Formats: sequence, C-alpha cells, structure tokens
Amino acid sequence: MNTTSSRPSVPPVPDPGRIVLLTTSHRVAPGLLSWPAWQALRSADRVLCADGAHPQLPYLREAGATVDESAPTAEELVDACAGGRTVVVVATGEGEPALTDGLARMAGSGRIAMPELELLPASYDLPGARLLDLVQVMDRIRRECPWSSRRTHEGLAKYAIEEAYELVEAIEAGDRDELREELGDVLLQVVFHARIAEEDPEAPFSVDDVAAGIVTKLIHRHPHVFGDETATTPEEVKEHWLRTKAIEKRRASVTDGVPLAQPGLALAAKLASRVHTAGLDVPLPQARGIGYELLALAVRAETEGVDPEAALRTAARAYRDAVRAAEGVDA
Repeated sequence: MNTTSSRPSVPPVPDPGRIVLLTTSHRVAPGLLSWPAWQALRSADRVLCADGAHPQLPYLREAGATVDESAPTAEELVDACAGGRTVVVVATGEGEPALTDGLARMAGSGRIAMPELELLPASYDLPGARLLDLVQVMDRIRRECPWSSRRTHEGLAKYAIEEAYELVEAIEAGDRDELREELGDVLLQVVFHARIAEEDPEAPFSVDDVAAGIVTKLIHRHPHVFGDETATTPEEVKEHWLRTKAIEKRRASVTDGVPLAQPGLALAAKLASRVHTAGLDVPLPQARGIGYELLALAVRAETEGVDPEAALRTAARAYRDAVRAAEGVDA
C-alpha cells in the first residue's frame, strides 16, 4: 500500500513592502523633480510628509499626488508598508534623521522583516547652487544686523582692498585652507555691495545683474570659445581679449582704464604692459629721484615677465625674517 507522507504547509512570508525616502534640494525650484521621483510618487500607496509647509507640497498636490501631513515613527512606517505596500516619505530639510535612526535600530534587531528602503534624490544641486545660500544669508543680515544694515559702498571700500591683499597672501603662502577662506571673504564683498546696490533709489541693481554683466562680458571676449574665431596660444587669446575690449571701451589712450590708485609698482608695471602690448616705443622720463629709479625697475620687471609687487613682497618677507632673527624672535 502506498503511503504519502504529509508535511505541514509553511505559510507564505508576507511582503514587508517598500519605503522610499524622497529628498529634494531647496536650491532648486519646487516642482522640478526627476522622472524616477515622479514615478515613485505616482505609484506609491501613500505619500507622507512631516512638514506641512514643505515647498514641494503645493506642486505635488497640483500634479495629483495625495500627500498626508504625518510624522510616523519607524514602527508605524513599517506597519504602513505591510502587505507589499509602498510608502513615499517626502523628507524635510533635516533629512528625517530620527526616522532613519529608528529604522536602522529595527533592522539591527533581526526580529522584524524590514521593508526595502530606497533613498531617492528627487533634485540635485547644480554647480554654484550654494551661492544662493550666500545671497539669502546676506539679505537677512542686511535687514536684521544693526551693523550691516548701516553699511555703504564707501564705508566698505577699505575691506575690499584688505580682503584682496589677504587673498594674495594666501596664494603666495600656498595654504589651501586659507585660500578657500579668503576667496569666501572676497566673494562676500561682492555680494554685500550688490545687496546694498538694490536699495539705491535712482540706479538699483542686484547680484543677478552683476552676474549677468560678467557672463555677457566673458562670452563676448572669448570668441574663440563661444564664437567662430580660433586661438591656440595664450598670446592669441590675449590679442582677442584686448581687441574686443578696445572696441567695447572705445578708449583714446592705452592708459585709459588703468586705476591710478593701485600700488605704485603695480601701476608702473601695468602702464608698461599696456605700452608693450600696443607696440609703442615710449622712453622713460629722464628725471632724478628714487621714484624714477623704481619706475625703471618696475618696467624692467614687466619686460622680464616678473610681477614687481610680488617680487618686492618676497624680498620684504626675507627682510622681515632677518629682522626677527636679529631680535632673537622665532620666524
């Protein structure tokens, strides 16, 4: 007689479902989400968001997504996914650390069948996106800080000079951390002045106007990059730059536009550079005095491709070290 052994049937393991943690960047216009993000939102069984003022919510609802304003615990979220359901959590600006920590603890216990967890970036920062943060921070400081709210272009001018010199010092020292910081300080001066300019009653402009102006200028002065002209050497690039600049400015003299308030050696070298580029033969003034001797040295340095300001700073630092050594002070 044939006998068939019977084994107890094993109940199917319930599908624990899926959690999609949707992250967005506040630096990208709300509603501009990736296609995978929209697919996840449309196919989800539930969409949750703890922040009722989240900038994405109006756009998600306009697109037909039902979003529940809810801040579930990790346990509640796991229960909501039971039976193979997909729950999308639209993350707040902080990224839901309490929720993700709770899910990690549950998964680490090994006693619970956890849903599949997917981190889905719905929008990404483009290069330069953090500049938007700087503009927003500067706007608030201008409105709320008792010191910054009273600054003028004239009152800030000296700081622009100081920060530029500190940037040069960081470059010459080769300190990468200092260089990054000083670049930020110089950038602050630009954004600060642009924010002040917005308040001018007669000729206001914003940081966007500043950026638009320099973008237009760069494109126009690089026809070998954005146009039909060609340039294969730095000399040809400089020729393009000077030619387009001359057309734009319509200057009567090669010395027009050279700031006379810059340091003396730099001024002398800049004038010599303009003369050299223009192919002019202009003899130096034949006069006595240390100023004319320095002028001759600056012109000679420019001819030899040496920045006289940088060369003098290097020599001055060596002199400073010699002084400290004579004093018995550590360098």
